[in-house]
Amino acid sequence: MTAPLFLLDPQQDDTPLASDELHTGWKLELPPRIRRHAIQSMRLTEGNELQLSDGHGLRLQAIIRDASTGLVEVTAVGRESGPRVSLVLVQALAKGGHDESAIDMATQIGVDAVRPWQADRSIAKWKEGRTDRKWRQVLDAATEQSRRAITPELLQAMTSRSLIQDCREAAARGDLTVVLHQDATMAWRDVEAQVADMAEGGSVRVVIGPEGGISMMEVQAMIEAGAVATALGTNIMRASTAGPVALSLLAGALGRWEG
Repeated sequence: MTAPLFLLDPQQDDTPLASDELHTGWKLELPPRIRRHAIQSMRLTEGNELQLSDGHGLRLQAIIRDASTGLVEVTAVGRESGPRVSLVLVQALAKGGHDESAIDMATQIGVDAVRPWQADRSIAKWKEGRTDRKWRQVLDAATEQSRRAITPELLQAMTSRSLIQDCREAAARGDLTVVLHQDATMAWRDVEAQVADMAEGGSVRVVIGPEGGISMMEVQAMIEAGAVATALGTNIMRASTAGPVALSLLAGALGRWEG
């Protein structure tokens, strides 16, 4: 079984992660919050293994030497790079926690960045210092659960107007923006064909509407700005489901499921 992973925050946890300090045999005490989770909640003890990461690609394999103090010894040090083509979820704010459920599943699937969207039909409202903190907690928890060494980036929230401009800029760079809409006629296989041919360093944005759907005015404006609209079959999915499903298919088209 894969050892559990915990995210280290160098500022919050007062833990140095400079490259010249990272080596096999390095010993450190787990920060109190990680110690409580790993030792008190998960019942890890001496001899058990765990992983530590800064959320930016660093992965430390470690073994617990003293459970009473949270002392661990690093047994391996690695650093992972980002993917060839990045996946971005543009998730409209949705009530009832459907948006948070979407970004949780998207993180487990492997999304690289999340963009909150205050869509015209969004009932929920974005609140700086409150909603962003909650979304960050969801992303961090899902990162640890899925044993990822890279936490998805939480991008700045956008209105429909700024999102349309973002579509225009993405098209100019050669990036692809995919809008999921039930009335679209473009086949999903055509989207996957475009994704498979993308150059290294590119990105694919998946735009998901709120529980009331994306308005036709928004869809049309994004298409005119360079996005493509498609539907995932004939079934209508919830705001919490459509994004993860599309991301799973895109991950397959990019070869991410091949290990």
